[in-house]
Amino acid sequence: MSTLVLEMRAGELMVVNGASLRFRSRTRVELVAKARFLFGKQVMAPEAANTPARRIYFALQCAYVGPEEDREAAMADAHRLVAEFQEATTSSMARQLLERALAMAEQDEWYQALRLVRHVMRHEATVLGLDVQTGLPMPMVGVAAAAAAATAMRPHAE
Repeated sequence: MSTLVLEMRAGELMVVNGASLRFRSRTRVELVAKARFLFGKQVMAPEAANTPARRIYFALQCAYVGPEEDREAAMADAHRLVAEFQEATTSSMARQLLERALAMAEQDEWYQALRLVRHVMRHEATVLGLDVQTGLPMPMVGVAAAAAAATAMRPHAE
C-alpha cells in the first residue's frame, strides 16, 4: 500500500472526505488509505466563489471532497455553471479548458479538473480586472501587471 506524506503549516486548512481540519502547529500528515482531500490554497471557502469561474471551482470542490450524498447535486451544479460560462464567454481557450475539466472530474481525476479550472479563474480575473487570489476588483494601477502575469501563466497543451 502506498502512502502520501504532507507537510502542513500552522493554521493551514485541509479537507478530508468532507471534514475540515485546521492545523494548530506545523506537522506532517501521512495518508495511508484512499481519501478525497484538498489542502492549503486549493480549498475555496463558499464566500470566495464570487465569480462564474470561481463558482465552477467551488461546485467541483464540493463534488470532490463534500459528503457522498451531495456529490451528484454538486456535479449537476458544475455542469450547469460550465454551460452558462461557455455561453457567456468569447474565449475558446476557457471553453476548452472547462470541457476538459468536466471530463477529468467524470474520470475521477479531480486534481487535474481543479487545476484546469484554476487556469480559467486566472484568465477570468485578467479579463475582468480582478485580483487573481480573491476574485475582487483590484486598483487599476495593478491591472497591467496582472495581465502580464496571467499571460505568463497560460496553460500549455498537454
